[in-house]
Amino acid sequence: MSDAARYQVFRSALPEASPSDPSRMVYTADAHGRCEVFAWDASLRRARQVTSRPAGTFHCSIDHDADIWWFDEDRHGRGTWRHQPFLHGETRDVPDPPGLLDLPPGLPRGLAFASDGTTAVALADGPTGTIHLGRKGNPARQLLRAPGPLTLHGMSPDGGLLAVTGAGDTVTLLDATGAVTAVLPARTARQWCRGFRPDGAHELLLVLQTDEHYLLATWTPTAGTAVHDWCPFDTEITARWYPDAGAALVRQDRHGRSLLHRVDLSTRRHTRVGTPPGTILDAAPRTDDGLHYLWTDAARPPVLRATDGTPLPPLIGTPPEVPGRHLDLWTPTPDGPVHTLLGLPDATAPARPAPLVFLVHGGPADQDRDAYDATVHSLVASGYAVARVNYRGSTGYGPRWRQAFTAGVGHTQVQDLAAVRADLLRRGLAAPDATALWGVSWGAYLVLLALGTRPGLWQAGVCVKPLADWVTAHRSSTSALRALDVRLFGGTPDEVPERYARSSPLSYASRVTAPLLVVGATRDAKCPPDQIRSYLGALDAAGVAHDAMWLDTGHDGYDGATHVAVLRRAMTFLRRHLTAPPTQVTSDSPKRGSPEPPRSRRPGPARTAHW
Repeated sequence: MSDAARYQVFRSALPEASPSDPSRMVYTADAHGRCEVFAWDASLRRARQVTSRPAGTFHCSIDHDADIWWFDEDRHGRGTWRHQPFLHGETRDVPDPPGLLDLPPGLPRGLAFASDGTTAVALADGPTGTIHLGRKGNPARQLLRAPGPLTLHGMSPDGGLLAVTGAGDTVTLLDATGAVTAVLPARTARQWCRGFRPDGAHELLLVLQTDEHYLLATWTPTAGTAVHDWCPFDTEITARWYPDAGAALVRQDRHGRSLLHRVDLSTRRHTRVGTPPGTILDAAPRTDDGLHYLWTDAARPPVLRATDGTPLPPLIGTPPEVPGRHLDLWTPTPDGPVHTLLGLPDATAPARPAPLVFLVHGGPADQDRDAYDATVHSLVASGYAVARVNYRGSTGYGPRWRQAFTAGVGHTQVQDLAAVRADLLRRGLAAPDATALWGVSWGAYLVLLALGTRPGLWQAGVCVKPLADWVTAHRSSTSALRALDVRLFGGTPDEVPERYARSSPLSYASRVTAPLLVVGATRDAKCPPDQIRSYLGALDAAGVAHDAMWLDTGHDGYDGATHVAVLRRAMTFLRRHLTAPPTQVTSDSPKRGSPEPPRSRRPGPARTAHW
């Protein structure tokens, strides 16, 4: 098979429409291997590339004048917002001007527009967060400066109120002078702010998590917070206002797939919105109950769909369908059944199962979905089976599952990976001498912990930008991640050192026996390079053989060439260390798309907090 067919990198996004002219949209897409910003004129069915930067461009938006905003960041992610007219000339040598003048560079933490041209910007600079307000093209004034992370979640259409969160779940409402008008502390386990009603009302949409459910709530200056507990959801949701009604579009993640709901908050009416089985990566409600959404499943790359007939831009470089079979597997654990999405290659030899790669998702508050994944595509097309495990701590299975860290941070997840491996062996879908682990970020952390705590189970490991040394990572990471560490472990490394040590891959580096490829990034603020180097030093001291690869990037990258370079290196590494011949096995195979787990006892209460 050619590299063009085997190595697949693909990105797609749902276009964002101007509030005043829905035919004018902005989105990000591939531009010769980089993520860049594009404008889409639906009335003319015409796309135009807006940005072209050596490292790519990721953040963009569009205001009420249909001016396009994009974030001009440096190699460390710090920068400023710039803007240009939607009908920008195709050739112009003058750089796009800053959206607001006199702003210091920083990390983007939110952008919001009012209908009169007022713009709010949130930035982070080291340990400090700031909120700024101004008119487009004019100087900005600082409304708020505070230690720790600040995130801007929206501004009322008249520019009179801004919704901001800090390190916790408390929502703070500011007026245009920066005065605090209300503070909304979390009334339940968690709280997420979802923005102001777009039709002019000062009404804020919230999502709440309780011990059992997820709920919608609204806040107004006159009535305060109203919890809509008549419409509970058993797994994670996000929500957006419909543009022309007091209703919310709810996107629910449930058991690796997506459901859409229309919830009319005034009439208390809840309606399912029909979409094909699979995953809705993003969805935007339009006027008159129209809907734009981005759909995919494990075999098919994302496609854009519109129920109102609006032409949406073609997706550039769409890869072919993923070969093989795509199945569901449920494996018992002490807290309930764990769900695995399994991809099996096409049959080529009947002798034994295909070599199996566990592709471990990050988070831990994330999940693997019935969705296209470029790494899965490359692995299955190359003859490997792929298991994507939604271990305890994953989203999409309810609050109790998300909090079920019964064996401790990291160790609970490794237990689930080992249990799924044993289940696949029992079913004849894996060989005991041909299983590997591959993860990125938190997923790479679990790879290292699994290789060190259960070394006899795995024949190879690939970890990309891992968290490898908890203590060093805590001290050199961002303030937001340090706060999350404290929530996860119940204290700092100085306060609970034994918990950090027990969950740190560094503590088990000398026990690793499987071939290991470690990929680090020199400008990574989330999984800093110094803690990866300390882990590699421990491997060297113990005489553990390993390969290392360094990228001159941050934690996230917008250049496809870097992703392809890592993919090629990892695939070459696996071919060298996981050489069992591929085959298709049908014994005791699970079925694709099984919507529910088998019956088992309900998960018990969480014993360890997590983010």
